[in-house]
Amino acid sequence: MVEFRYQGVTLNGKPLRGTMLAPNRFEAKRKADKISRQYGLRHFTLHQRVLFNYEVRKGLNGRIQRGEIQAFTRQEVYEALSRQGYQIIKLRQKFFRLKLAVPQKELVFFIRLCADLLREKYSYDQILSMSLKSVENRTLRETIQQIHQDLIKGKEGHEVFRKHTAVLGKFAAYMMSVASTSGNMAEIYASLAKFLERSADFRRNVRSALFMPIIVLLACLGALAFYVMYLFPEIARLLLKFKIKIPPMTAAALAVSEFLQNNWLWLLLALAIPAAALISFFHSEKGRLLWHRWIISLPLVGSLFYKTSVEIFARFFHALYSGAGENIEVLKMAAESCRNTYLEKKIKEQVIPVMLREGQSLTEALERFEVFPQEAVASLRAGEEAGTLNEAALNLANFYETETRHKMARVIDMINVVMAIAVSMLISLITLLSSEIGFVAPTSPLAK
Repeated sequence: MVEFRYQGVTLNGKPLRGTMLAPNRFEAKRKADKISRQYGLRHFTLHQRVLFNYEVRKGLNGRIQRGEIQAFTRQEVYEALSRQGYQIIKLRQKFFRLKLAVPQKELVFFIRLCADLLREKYSYDQILSMSLKSVENRTLRETIQQIHQDLIKGKEGHEVFRKHTAVLGKFAAYMMSVASTSGNMAEIYASLAKFLERSADFRRNVRSALFMPIIVLLACLGALAFYVMYLFPEIARLLLKFKIKIPPMTAAALAVSEFLQNNWLWLLLALAIPAAALISFFHSEKGRLLWHRWIISLPLVGSLFYKTSVEIFARFFHALYSGAGENIEVLKMAAESCRNTYLEKKIKEQVIPVMLREGQSLTEALERFEVFPQEAVASLRAGEEAGTLNEAALNLANFYETETRHKMARVIDMINVVMAIAVSMLISLITLLSSEIGFVAPTSPLAK
């Protein structure tokens, strides 16, 4: 997200200024035009916060200092540096800037460091200052610096962290904004670090398990494409030249080759258009809801995603419940943290209204609408009846963490088996086609 500032003069002659976050200038212009029409602004301007490179010195013989600063206009930079007594030698806007991605381990290190220092009763201001010296990634270091500056200015945590979703990730940015307004920052940061570590481990294990099988699979597909698109047509021309009968599998491969060569563009469009439409649909609110409902119903891996979402809900419910005041707000925030739109919608639109309207307990409402598995509801009910709901949520999260960790290992093994079978089938197909061609021979004159 990029920060923009709009300013203008109302019909009453009063100046109006504000800031907004938008993914690009086009979207910011659309929002700004709406504000301008709403208030009837004149002399309306819109500026994007950009980066400037500067060279300054103090006095005629002072040492030249170089640096970078973010501002909405060049004039603001001049005024800010002049107030500090600097003589400006050079100032130019930096148009092109290579922004490196933040490795997951760097982000986890930063969040884990925050959690540990918060437990040691360090202030968040001190933690951010110390993190600037510990974090190696330039992009993350600059992001931490901007967060620090915005918080010093008194901006709300939601506004500050949402601005950096591209670097921190949508989920991490949201949970960090929640932590900034809760009474238990250390617990939320620790839970977030644990979840990000597990996600990174799962992705790393899947990548390592699939690396060689995918390379072999791509090589086999390339060999098959070479056979079908180039080698078989050449062999067919040779066989037809000598009037040799083409074997059935080779004839079928030639028919496929001819079809692909004549219709490759239509086939590409037939695959690309539905794929683009599906991707666009699943990025919409309705599509995301349908996707999240479908993914927890998948065989084999559906329960893994389902229980992972329940684990996240329980872990963050434990962290928020221990420091937040209103239980309903805790439920809403925990639902938003579970990373499943379908479960979040059921909790917000079914569970919470029933609790408020009919006075049902949390576990009664969860069981009524079948939001969580029976064993999860039973575990929470035991804690609810004993007055230890907070501890029951933590125990449930730890139990599901152990279960999903073992299930992830089984899923990775299953993926390996499926990939091995697919590669074996491709190799067998190529071998069969090659062996059939090897037995082709011209008809003997004696056989006539």
